[in-house]
Amino acid sequence: MLSVAWALTALIAAVAAQDPCTEIGGQKWVTPAQVRACYSSFAVNESEKSNIIEVVNKTLAFHTSPNYELQAPPPYADTHEDIAFDLARISLQDYDSDYDLHIDVSRSVKRFNDGHCVWINSCYDSAFINYLPTPLVLVNGEEVHIALEAYDVASAEFADQLSAWEEAISSSVEGGLKALNGAKVLQVNGADPFDAVNANALIAGSYQALGTRQNGFFSSYQRSTSTWNYLLGNFAQQSLPLADSVELLVQLEGATETQTVVIPYFSRIGASTVSFTDGASFRAGNCVAVNDTNGANYYDQVDTSRSSMAKTQQAPVTERAYPVNVLLDSSPLTDVVLPPARNPPQEPVSGFGVGEFYMLADNTTGVLALGSFSGADYNDMMQGLLDGLVALKSSGAQRLIVDVTNNGGGYICVAHFLHRIIVGPKSTTVPQAGLNTTAAIQHIVQNIVDAPDTIDPSNIMLYNPVNWYDVDTNAQFGLDVNWLEPPVEKVVNGRPDAFSQTLGTDCPPELSFPTAAPDSALFDGAQVAIVSNGRCASSCSLFSITMAKLEGSTTVVVGGKSDVDQKYCGTVGGQSTDFWTIDSEIKTAGLKEDAAAPPDLVVNGVQGITWRLGYGIDDPTEPEEWQDRPADINLPLTLDLANNPGAIWDAVAKLVF
Repeated sequence: MLSVAWALTALIAAVAAQDPCTEIGGQKWVTPAQVRACYSSFAVNESEKSNIIEVVNKTLAFHTSPNYELQAPPPYADTHEDIAFDLARISLQDYDSDYDLHIDVSRSVKRFNDGHCVWINSCYDSAFINYLPTPLVLVNGEEVHIALEAYDVASAEFADQLSAWEEAISSSVEGGLKALNGAKVLQVNGADPFDAVNANALIAGSYQALGTRQNGFFSSYQRSTSTWNYLLGNFAQQSLPLADSVELLVQLEGATETQTVVIPYFSRIGASTVSFTDGASFRAGNCVAVNDTNGANYYDQVDTSRSSMAKTQQAPVTERAYPVNVLLDSSPLTDVVLPPARNPPQEPVSGFGVGEFYMLADNTTGVLALGSFSGADYNDMMQGLLDGLVALKSSGAQRLIVDVTNNGGGYICVAHFLHRIIVGPKSTTVPQAGLNTTAAIQHIVQNIVDAPDTIDPSNIMLYNPVNWYDVDTNAQFGLDVNWLEPPVEKVVNGRPDAFSQTLGTDCPPELSFPTAAPDSALFDGAQVAIVSNGRCASSCSLFSITMAKLEGSTTVVVGGKSDVDQKYCGTVGGQSTDFWTIDSEIKTAGLKEDAAAPPDLVVNGVQGITWRLGYGIDDPTEPEEWQDRPADINLPLTLDLANNPGAIWDAVAKLVF
């Protein structure tokens, strides 16, 4: 019997050696090394590689900004990426595994530092997620600490894995994980903590500003549809199995001595990952194109639900009929909950999910906590914003704090509406409260513009002229208006580029505002403070920029490094879209055989782009994307203030008003 058992064990070990995915199949928690072994066991499929590169390349032709992103101007000069060069390099390069290929493609696109323009492959991105139980905060703009609430967060979210971490550090930290709460971190892997912060900023993407990418390393909070969420930050959460452990030199709270602790990362299977038993079933369930990977003719009877897209959106959008501007990220939206002790102490005056309204103890300052610009229902969100602000006003609010921490955008017209109802009808809000925009010229959609009545009778396509308005007259274009001609030709970073005519309002109130806006202002724009950790993007940026630059609202970034310029928002864009939508436009127009059309994707991927580019307020001849947006105030955090929205609002009210 012993010999049979030994033989069976040897057989299992031999199978695992040949297919390391069997070791993690069916498991919830595994080690990052095991995940890497599984991922790295897949050889490059040259046909899939060529397909990915062709789709990314041809979809980027619809992206407004590749030439700008060759070298962004100050203060974003560390953004510089020649994506055409890198994709050509990647096409010729050999890789040890398909996983290595993915990392190169993903990071090349991420070097745009543009959260609208990403390449995400669900075969790898967040299929397993790396976690640590020790999220970090930046104290006084200089000192890195383990968050005071770290143990509460870890014990609630990782209850089934906590004992493994406790065992791993038991010999080095008396008192276990709880004793690490609030500890000062003097070194990360033998170096200054900001070496790790800055190394992450180089690969994180999403935002042009260095300070904003640094801030993403640390934990933070966000209002979600039903609760307050806790974002662990890029130190304690990784979408790929990049690290096995971290060595920290720490000084515990109240201690004078330092000590070294090594904490392992553990990988947890992603919520959207299809279960598997081996490499073949992993690939079949997670790596090949799914129903909503590729676009469809809008007039065919097909399922156009976007589950694979929604899991990458940082503000998921449910209604396609309204224009959106939303951040995409390889890390899924978190469902980690902010510890109850860190929730705002006040009962909300009003609320509608991602938006909640509070009155501070001074009885004159109202707060709108807004986690995104896309709620469960477009109409309900607009009505909820109006009802909540009116309720604050009725409660005695004379000034307003809008907390948009980690707000990844959403509906463009909701951003316009919020600006309009806060400050009332005036030259800055009528006919629109947003930015003028242009689209990149792409020849294969020209016949959509030329003959939309035969191609698009329901007027649902991006390129249909009746969906856009003249910038000078704000009159709706007719079916016979070719808004792509004549092209506006430019030279950007030494390369020729071409854009459409400038477009006017994209949110005509009679069509876009289901709730009538008040005839007068609810608040003075100069008595509004906009608060975030800088990670306010897309439609959130459109709102914040126009409020700050046109209405004189005060901008506050919370917790940024003291010697780094903090920007109050980023990744402005104008309107974002993705491969699925571009592919659908092409298929609806019958242009799929055009040489410039991207082919169908064969892998389970998502590609985002900026389709319309907004132009600036300070300089309306250049995109707002690369104009400066310095925060008026960088509010330093204490351990007690960090991830404590109610306390932050009180501090902001005292500083600003």
